[in-house]
Amino acid sequence: MIMMVGRRNTSFMDTQTNVVEIVQPSGILDGTNGNELRNQVLAAIAAGGTIILIDCQSVTFMDSNGFGALITCLKKVREAGGRLALCAINDQVRLILELTGTHQVFEVFSDREAFYQSLVQH
Repeated sequence: MIMMVGRRNTSFMDTQTNVVEIVQPSGILDGTNGNELRNQVLAAIAAGGTIILIDCQSVTFMDSNGFGALITCLKKVREAGGRLALCAINDQVRLILELTGTHQVFEVFSDREAFYQSLVQH
């Protein structure tokens, strides 16, 4: 069993006053790990985070429960008036987003640097 290493870091942008909360799940994003992801995102929102990046570089697989967790996270962040984005998704996660049409709903970036560049351009 691959366990999720729930790492949440805060990165500060030098070019703006924005604080980006970075959540980095790892392993299989399933029901259990999806709940942990939701909890981390909700904690980031409660701490005042309005820009949240889910860095998926260490996610090896995502099932329907993990997908549901991503949808819930997006909904909660938007309800709080924030912005949620994904980066470094693998081909399997990308395929799920494309098959469900949610690739048009989520902001997806190749890596953290591409995401940071989008902040500078806003």
